[in-house]
Amino acid sequence: MGSASSSTATVKVSKNTLRELEHLRDVMKLKSINEALVILIRERRRRALAELFGIDKGRIHPFTHEDRDEDR
Repeated sequence: MGSASSSTATVKVSKNTLRELEHLRDVMKLKSINEALVILIRERRRRALAELFGIDKGRIHPFTHEDRDEDR
């Protein structure tokens, strides 16, 4: 889980959130809470894209001239 940048920032979270992040880190056998956060962000992005495309992903194409119903 490399980062393009080695800079750091401090983020304030509740103690409960910290405990949950530490638990997630441990369960997933990760090296850091940062890795857990990166995975959560990537998963959220993946789900958002899946919602946009839904079950028709790969089956929906732009309309063509032949698709038009000229008898309306």
